[in-house]
Amino acid sequence: MDARFVGIPDVPALAEAPSVAVVVDVMRAFTVAAWAFARGAEKIVLAGSLDEALALKARHPDWVTLKDGPPAPGFDAVNSPGLLRSADLGGRTVVQKTTAGTVGALAVRDASLVLCAGFVVAEATARLLRARGCEDVTFVVTGEDGRADEDLACAQYIARRAAGAPTDAADFLHRAAGSRAATELATGVRQGAHPDDVALCLELDRFPFAMVATPEDSLMILRRWGAGPPTTGGGRAR
Repeated sequence: MDARFVGIPDVPALAEAPSVAVVVDVMRAFTVAAWAFARGAEKIVLAGSLDEALALKARHPDWVTLKDGPPAPGFDAVNSPGLLRSADLGGRTVVQKTTAGTVGALAVRDASLVLCAGFVVAEATARLLRARGCEDVTFVVTGEDGRADEDLACAQYIARRAAGAPTDAADFLHRAAGSRAATELATGVRQGAHPDDVALCLELDRFPFAMVATPEDSLMILRRWGAGPPTTGGGRAR
């Protein structure tokens, strides 16, 4: 498999839209998205702005809105797996707006296949890439303009697993645990966090499903792929 790793600012400079894009945000957008599906969410709308998220909420009061940072009027939750893991989202639509993850997914919305990933769905993501026979994959490393080590480590790990290479996850998880994002979460620099967030973001293959984003009407919709009906988590894919 031919894998390339780019940051969000690099996407507009690509010669053409990627055929297959894997958008990686470990801490915390796509860990949160996986938890939302595990807690029963039917779909996740990836919003382009806070105003768009609030407008969607105004039109659909039963939808659940979440964002980065501290709680804010109009939003039901924050972008924290530790705070979301006890939520009852059975059959609900979630609207998610984050600083990096949702931005990265929207940047590659023209790709024929867009996957959103973190360590918690790493093997399921690699399995889908293998099943589709994906030979040319662009990994969008969303944090720090492509330099976030937790996202790059996860992207590199998924790429190796998608290529079928025997891979010890320990080194990749160690890099993520020592990243700036992990330090900021652990020390309280980032608001809207739970003490368990870092550990939850580093749970390899916590969930047995992948997450696929597709344009539907004017929205970018994230849905789970594979592994049967929603669960409350705890299962391992490997």
